[in-house]
Amino acid sequence: MSASFPLLRLRRLRQHPILRDLVRETELNCNDLVFPLFIKGTEGEKKAIDSMPGIYQLPVNALESEVEELLELGVKTVILFGIPPHKDPEGSDSCHDGGIIQQAIRKIRAVSSEMLVISDVCFCEYTDHGHCGVLSNKTGRLDVDNDETLIRLVKQSVSHAQAGADVLAPSGMVDGMVQAIRRGLDAAGFEHLPILSYSVKYRSSLYGPFRSAAEGVPTFGDRSTHQMDCGNAQEALREVALDVQEGADMLMVKPAHSYLDVIYRVKQAYPHIPLGAYHTSGEYSMIKAAAQRGWLNEKEAVREVLQGIRRAGADFIITYFAKEFALEMSR
Repeated sequence: MSASFPLLRLRRLRQHPILRDLVRETELNCNDLVFPLFIKGTEGEKKAIDSMPGIYQLPVNALESEVEELLELGVKTVILFGIPPHKDPEGSDSCHDGGIIQQAIRKIRAVSSEMLVISDVCFCEYTDHGHCGVLSNKTGRLDVDNDETLIRLVKQSVSHAQAGADVLAPSGMVDGMVQAIRRGLDAAGFEHLPILSYSVKYRSSLYGPFRSAAEGVPTFGDRSTHQMDCGNAQEALREVALDVQEGADMLMVKPAHSYLDVIYRVKQAYPHIPLGAYHTSGEYSMIKAAAQRGWLNEKEAVREVLQGIRRAGADFIITYFAKEFALEMSR
């Protein structure tokens, strides 16, 4: 039997700051963080995103300084989202060799071989209707055509791989996307590239600022037919099981802050597969808004939230706070 009070006093291990650091169970550092970048245009100045203080739409020509700054701070991984100059029903720019993301990847590769580049693979930013794939009315209503979208996802993934992406991250929650992309990459000679699947992506109200930043707001309806219902947790394990079977190399839960229980369940079920969590734009903006009003200490809140996501089981976190966290760590 273990000892009890007064022989056992857990406060003894909290008396000294270095001792607290020594026995801390969950560590958080820059290697755990991924910084999202919104790419729009090739030339010009970066543009502030009103709903996401401190985050910008960046032209390709601004990527050199951005990448150099991130590397200097110790942030070595980015995930890219593109905003094309022209949109169409099929999101053609996402599959084109001269597309905005392909240009961005090549620019980053030219600046640094050290930066790890994750390419988000979806269509909502590229289509004129704002949905995550090709539309049809096969179901009796206008909706994303699952299997036709798979064909386009493969083409997009191969194009991004050819441009130099290190990791492909399909985010549309399209059934069979991991299997289709894996086969497409392998056939094109990219069997060495990993797939980070948005395996568990909920239809969330916390994506609002992102949709403005990426200019991908749906022109009608919502995404409830392919993104998960926020009331479901067991379904998350079914989604993950399918992606693992199809060959996913890494998994993701999105959102993160509001779904810690899901992160925990997935990590417990698949402890040996790297798990990411996406701390979303809404979760970011809520903290920013509260801090601006003096309702909380931003630095303390950010560390607590990110460490909580790691504690729940996430091996890495996609977060808009990555740069600020790294800057604070460097001081």
